[in-house]
Amino acid sequence: MKKQKVDLITLDIIKDSLQAIGEEMFLAVARTSKSPIIYEVLDFASGLTDDKGRLLTQGNGAAGFLGMLTTMVKEVIEKYTLKGNLKEGDMIIVNDPYGGGGSHLQDVGLVIPVFIDGEIFGYCVNKCHWSELGGKDPGYSVDSSEIYQEGLQLPCIKLFQEGVINDAVIEIIRSNVRLPDMSIGDMWAQISGLRTGEKRIRELCKKYGKEIVKDAIERLLKNSAEFSGSQVAAIPDGVYTAKGMMDRDVLGNGPFPIQVKITVDGDRMLVDFTGSAAQTPGPINLSSAGLMSAIRSIFLACTDPSQDINDGVFEPLEILSEEGSIFNAKRPAAVSCYYESMQFALDLVWQAMAPVVGKGKLTAGHFLTVGAYSISGTHSVTGEPFVDVGPTLGGWGAGVDRDGDSGQFCTGDGETYNIPAEVLEAKFGYRVTEYSLNTNNAGAGEYRGGCGIILGHEALNDNMYFSGTYGRFDYPAWGYAGGKDGSPNGFDIIRKDGSYVKQMGTGSKILLHKGDIASMVTGAGGGYGYPFNRLPEKVAMDVKNEYISRKDAKEIYGVLLDDETCEVVGITEERKAFHMKAL
Repeated sequence: MKKQKVDLITLDIIKDSLQAIGEEMFLAVARTSKSPIIYEVLDFASGLTDDKGRLLTQGNGAAGFLGMLTTMVKEVIEKYTLKGNLKEGDMIIVNDPYGGGGSHLQDVGLVIPVFIDGEIFGYCVNKCHWSELGGKDPGYSVDSSEIYQEGLQLPCIKLFQEGVINDAVIEIIRSNVRLPDMSIGDMWAQISGLRTGEKRIRELCKKYGKEIVKDAIERLLKNSAEFSGSQVAAIPDGVYTAKGMMDRDVLGNGPFPIQVKITVDGDRMLVDFTGSAAQTPGPINLSSAGLMSAIRSIFLACTDPSQDINDGVFEPLEILSEEGSIFNAKRPAAVSCYYESMQFALDLVWQAMAPVVGKGKLTAGHFLTVGAYSISGTHSVTGEPFVDVGPTLGGWGAGVDRDGDSGQFCTGDGETYNIPAEVLEAKFGYRVTEYSLNTNNAGAGEYRGGCGIILGHEALNDNMYFSGTYGRFDYPAWGYAGGKDGSPNGFDIIRKDGSYVKQMGTGSKILLHKGDIASMVTGAGGGYGYPFNRLPEKVAMDVKNEYISRKDAKEIYGVLLDDETCEVVGITEERKAFHMKAL
């Protein structure tokens, strides 16, 4: 029998249908979850793969998960499908960073096979951050030295077997987490997302026929690979390198030397991290799957980030790293704060490729860190225990023709959002004392880096605990083409009596009593171009908007302003000399 071929119109409809399925799965999770980090922040991802585990589409959410959906499904295929041990109605739960999970234990993945005519057609998969998954510390640990301290490990096991839930697994989860109703509730939200995707895939195959949809999938993957290869081919052939240092971990290890060598050869890109630091006893290690996800994100930025996402897009990309390194750690290395290494790996590629991928495609360095914090204690009104986990906004780097964005999440967070102050106060019972831009003189340039933020959380009763880890507290965002570096990230602890602990980059279970404030402070992005090249009118507007002071306008930008009207009245001799030298 001659195999049916999909026509171009049907191909386009199926492509859009697959994307719509991914988005509907995503919305189903967001609307039914119990944790603010899921329904407000959207710290999760949903997607579809084919029967080989190749990603077909992924809904908006955490860009740091770009690749981890695929690795989870491939772990399921290896452990169950190839052995004939995956049946209709089965559902797998996995969070093992070294067994397909890729990130840390708090990111829990669910995978369901979609059977059509008795055969596996593909898989629905999602991955969500659970606010609480046990371990030695509430929320997550920033000072763990091995993975066993970080929470409950779920090594690719069956949550459902032929449609029947595994009550033993539920009881194990319930007995090991501090807030079981929240964690189990989020699990059911994920299940709803997978059931939605399964239903829609079956409807799609019923409408167009299984073979037509399969043919469309192959065509879409092939088209994406060809287009992505053409984008790589547009980059000049060559070897591009970058070196840097990564901040110390909370246990005092480091700083860590890191490096990358990128080889562009025709329509292929090889990204090699050989020579980077060995894995550390602290929890900032990264698994190989996590590294792949990070580099996929910056690969898109270097090529065409607007293209539809599937595994074909990444066909031209190859990633190398040494096993046992900080970018490819071995069990039982601690990975709770994996995102710091993930972001620094991405940033190395960013630095190496910024001069070569096209004018304006990549900006100066950004504040980089997820800025994850954990606050735990008892609600000041209800007396119920709570665990609040969230990321922190910061400043992005300036570009060739624009200032950096202020108060945005880092690249790893992607299409995520902050939790509103009203939700934080109602849900967790503390007070948000400040949520403002961190204006300082960092990130100066012809185009200045975006501002970080200051976020204050005040304890309204005793015995609250704060933990946090912020990369770039030793090595701020890098400026470009004469632009100045940004400022460091960290947090202050301001005591009720007015004393305070100076800004730290990391800290574990810092005790807060009533009236104490944990103040999170993130840095500015790097500047682009020399500050003396910034238009005087823009400098005046920066002063009016209170981004910089009159003193900064004069000393950093060389612009003199009227004391009352803030209008430009001249430039300094230093600025004049700079421009005379450039002529």
